[in-house]
Amino acid sequence: MSTIAQQAGGAQTTAHGNDVQAAVEALRRGGLIGLPTETVYGLGADASNPAAVARIFAAKQRPADHPLIVHLHRTAQLEQWARAIPTAAWRLAEAFWPGPLTLVLPRARSVLDAVTGGLDTVALRVPAHPLARAVLEEFAGGIAAPSANRHKKISPTTAQDVREELGDAVDVLLDGGECRVGIESTIVDLSTGTMRLLRPGAITADDLERTVGEPVELLIHPSIRSPGRMVLHYAPNARVVLASMEEVAERLAEYAVLGVHVGVLSAKRAPSWPAHIPWLPLGDSASEQAQQLYRRLREADGMRLAALIVVPPGDRGMGHALRDRLWRAAGLGDVLA
Repeated sequence: MSTIAQQAGGAQTTAHGNDVQAAVEALRRGGLIGLPTETVYGLGADASNPAAVARIFAAKQRPADHPLIVHLHRTAQLEQWARAIPTAAWRLAEAFWPGPLTLVLPRARSVLDAVTGGLDTVALRVPAHPLARAVLEEFAGGIAAPSANRHKKISPTTAQDVREELGDAVDVLLDGGECRVGIESTIVDLSTGTMRLLRPGAITADDLERTVGEPVELLIHPSIRSPGRMVLHYAPNARVVLASMEEVAERLAEYAVLGVHVGVLSAKRAPSWPAHIPWLPLGDSASEQAQQLYRRLREADGMRLAALIVVPPGDRGMGHALRDRLWRAAGLGDVLA
């Protein structure tokens, strides 16, 4: 695997022609690339190449019926990948693309079953990261790109995460620095005539309703197949235990009796917690917490913690998305908030 577009610091990089060309050539050969986006790093392949798409599922050890998100360079490409596109989709695309929003629409006939998991819908997004946009512009096609990690594990927010997770399964790894948003895109289903939120993200339900002028359905049946909706997902090796600030001390005492190596992930540290307990700070604002969440979960694995007690943020705005990720990391599935 070659790593290119390496940069110092956390800012997003600008695209270099040779780096972009190497990634595009790999895609055209049916290879896999590590693609930085503003949300998380994706494992990209030519969405029109069945063998290349199959490599994604093999590298991730992902079930074949689990749909992939196709990344596009511009909104106008929607009509190549979807049919019967409602007005709401164009409004949302105009408001939030390029950006962390995925639209689920009726698929065009040419879209591969392997990309959609056999469904009659396709998930589409136009990312904002300059390296991703440069690759998509040069490639001039759709790039199927789920998060570049093993199935159900922590999504990567740096190139190093991808390298450690997938190694030589990736042919070209573009290093675009640390992801600005830090959690996966909001997914909205517009295929049924009702706007349904399948996965919360940085684009909130309020944002969607304000843009379209109609309510968004939040309580989705767990059997619906969509990226990021597994009962156990985004999970570290440590067991994730959710608790309120008031409950943390009691949980710590229970694990102390068992002799279990445990840490705490929360926005604040209480003075009453034992000094030897590792504390992983989550940040104050929702945007900071989103950017840091997966980094902290990976740190917990680096500490070889057996359990991680997590104090979830509130459920307002982007907090809904953070709670979704934490409920799934704990193996609890959908969060009703």
